[in-house]
Amino acid sequence: MERMHAIGVALSFLCLSVVGCGKQDNPAAEKKELVLLCGSSFVPPTDKLIEQFKAKTGVEIVTTSAGSEDFLPLVKTGQKGDVLVTHDPYMDYVKEAKAYLDNAEVGFVAPVLAVTKGNPKGIKCIEDLAKPGLRVGLSNPKYSTCGEMVFKLLEKKGIKEAVLKNVENRLTKGHGNLGTLLQTGAVDAVIMWNGVAHTFKDHLEIVPTPYEYDTSIRVHVIGLGYSKHPELVKQFASFAKQQGQGIFASFGYVK
Repeated sequence: MERMHAIGVALSFLCLSVVGCGKQDNPAAEKKELVLLCGSSFVPPTDKLIEQFKAKTGVEIVTTSAGSEDFLPLVKTGQKGDVLVTHDPYMDYVKEAKAYLDNAEVGFVAPVLAVTKGNPKGIKCIEDLAKPGLRVGLSNPKYSTCGEMVFKLLEKKGIKEAVLKNVENRLTKGHGNLGTLLQTGAVDAVIMWNGVAHTFKDHLEIVPTPYEYDTSIRVHVIGLGYSKHPELVKQFASFAKQQGQGIFASFGYVK
């Protein structure tokens, strides 16, 4: 009788163990997934980086794309994201918010002078953007690091007002908008990020010019310290350190 009771207890314990193993909150059964906040200027190379990382690890990464300035409030309050792909000076902002975990430098963003295919206006340098009647597009310095850099350079050259007359109402928030303006023939020339110009390479030409800007802007893959998956974040950052520079260079993110 005691032996039968012991067997019954053992079976009951086994059943409870099996049921427990089937619970969805078991860490081993959790789906591996990261949320990546991607600055809108870096979507194509980031997609490629994610594709290769998933192929190697099986980890799913969900992306959201917007301007880096749009993500900053979310990062400061720890509301969203495990990884942030952005550029200087946002790395400093992440550290100031005590949201930093890890980082991989994967390339550079640099302003480039781009013109319509064939360069029908014969534009050879930034000074040419001041020529009367030229249609120019620039990024708005209120929203764009590139815009800030360009405005400072135009001021240094003493041609800011002349160029802005040619810009008229074509100060854009996104660099993709500048590419579209060139693609549709709405402008003759723009200054935009190198990587975004690469995206529109079939519809524009980059005019080689000296690098005359005061600063170099690096691209970062930043692991966020408030992530609930810190080990996965570090794993992705490590992969970005190994593969990121080559991928971003192939998409034009070089100085």
